[in-house]
Amino acid sequence: MRPEDCRSCDATEPAKRLKVGFVLARSFTLSAFALFIDTLRLASDEADRSGRVLADWQVLGSTRHLITSSCGVQVAPTSDFVDPSRFDYIVVVGGLLCVERPVDQDTIAFLKRASVQKVPLIGLCTGTFILADAGLMTRHETCVSWLHAKSFRESFPDLPVRSDRLFNLDRQRGSCAGGSSAADMAALLVRRYISREAERNALEVLQIERARSPADVQPRRPLHENYDDARVKAAMITMEQHLEDGISIPALAASVGLSRRQLERVFLEKTGMSPAQAYTRVRMERAKSLLAHSRLPMIEIALDVGFENASHFTRTFKRIFGQTPSQLRATTVGVH
Repeated sequence: MRPEDCRSCDATEPAKRLKVGFVLARSFTLSAFALFIDTLRLASDEADRSGRVLADWQVLGSTRHLITSSCGVQVAPTSDFVDPSRFDYIVVVGGLLCVERPVDQDTIAFLKRASVQKVPLIGLCTGTFILADAGLMTRHETCVSWLHAKSFRESFPDLPVRSDRLFNLDRQRGSCAGGSSAADMAALLVRRYISREAERNALEVLQIERARSPADVQPRRPLHENYDDARVKAAMITMEQHLEDGISIPALAASVGLSRRQLERVFLEKTGMSPAQAYTRVRMERAKSLLAHSRLPMIEIALDVGFENASHFTRTFKRIFGQTPSQLRATTVGVH
């Protein structure tokens, strides 16, 4: 029997800590990194004391130079590139795709060494691009934000990718769309390696009602992202900003420097819809997101998207999506 097996038999020996190493790219996304690491921190100890009792983490780097995030906040590595086997996971936090060399060659060598040693690698936000560029995402399905899906397909046409899910995690690789889903992914690791109680403690302090699963869908991309015409985009953004109080079509046209007839002609040409039809669609897309990701009463959702009564809202929703709001909610929020 190995010494470590003997230790595991000792009931007085504390449980093995979940150990995570973080690799930060130049211009990394601070929110994704912070949510992931804070979920670990809050799960590691009781009463928000930040003790590294049940989990431990290090920010790894080839140097101890400060790493600047996309918002300008800087973070200093806390460890050199030590033996990757010290960690249960290595998390690569990506950021702006316009950065030419997000990590150096020493970092790539470290990630490849971790892969050889079978240490699971996770790409957070655009960290998946770094792993894929290093040849480390082969035979693994990659999850990215809808915002970056086109760029990923163009850069790595032979790799499977999806942008409809929040994150994906198999035995050796993980990928995460970023943003708030970083907390969801970290919560899954906490649940697996520490306990459900630790997960619940972390989420409660973070004011997160529940952790979403890999099966949960990403919030839908704004409808205006589907169109290239700048006037259509601007008008739809204005619609999204006036869901509850509304804005008239003439005022909408004036906001983009067009007459009402000009706006109607542009919309029909570019979207196949009138401005009024597009406005209704924008309202319904927002309602669909609220139904799937909240427990707000139906009447509140109807009011939030500019309908005065639930019956009119329900009829419109069914006409566009082929099912009632209640039927949609039963297949999303209702299953968790």
